[in-house]
Amino acid sequence: MTLKIKAYSDFICPFCFLGKGPLDEIIKEKDVEVEWMPFELRPSPAPKIDPWKEADKLGSWDSFILPASKQLGVEMRLPRLSPHPYTHLAFEGCQFAKDHGKGNEFHHRVFTAFFQEEQDIEDIEVLTKLAGEVGLPKEDFRDALVIRKYREVHQEALRHAYEDARITAVPTFIIGDEVIQGLASKERLAQVIDKELDKKHLLSIDGLQCDLNGNC
Repeated sequence: MTLKIKAYSDFICPFCFLGKGPLDEIIKEKDVEVEWMPFELRPSPAPKIDPWKEADKLGSWDSFILPASKQLGVEMRLPRLSPHPYTHLAFEGCQFAKDHGKGNEFHHRVFTAFFQEEQDIEDIEVLTKLAGEVGLPKEDFRDALVIRKYREVHQEALRHAYEDARITAVPTFIIGDEVIQGLASKERLAQVIDKELDKKHLLSIDGLQCDLNGNC
């Protein structure tokens, strides 16, 4: 029985990008299905994040983020975009991609475009190019972003994250009844996933019986 995982992240969160690696490996080995959920760390009109002008953020990059990326074997760099982009358009693009069966592929491509190629993921033309690279219809995609076709869908997804799921930091992984907040190793994820898969198996057989009439 497939175990569903909800993974909350933002495209400008370096630990979210790093957290994808272990989860992507797990997907290849376990009977799990991951749905990537939006969470905006700095939604418009709040001031944008600008780590190149904030010494503490630059220090965190050198002290924590780069060592973690090396430990996980993930290539990444601090994008030289000052300030960093808002991510609502990228997430609206994800909603389009979900409707066309390419949600996870587009989500992954946006992440790599930002943290490996330093592309501006707030630019509609950039997002449209990325959409085409994962097999989405470029003109339809671009038109959807221009007219903000998925704005309400995205806003409802954000409301769910903030209010229903009560997400306060990313990455956050909801795996069955378990919640993991922050970067997690493949081993930790596998342990929680195996525990939840075992629970689902037990639930699927609990209560099976035959009665006196021979009904089973």
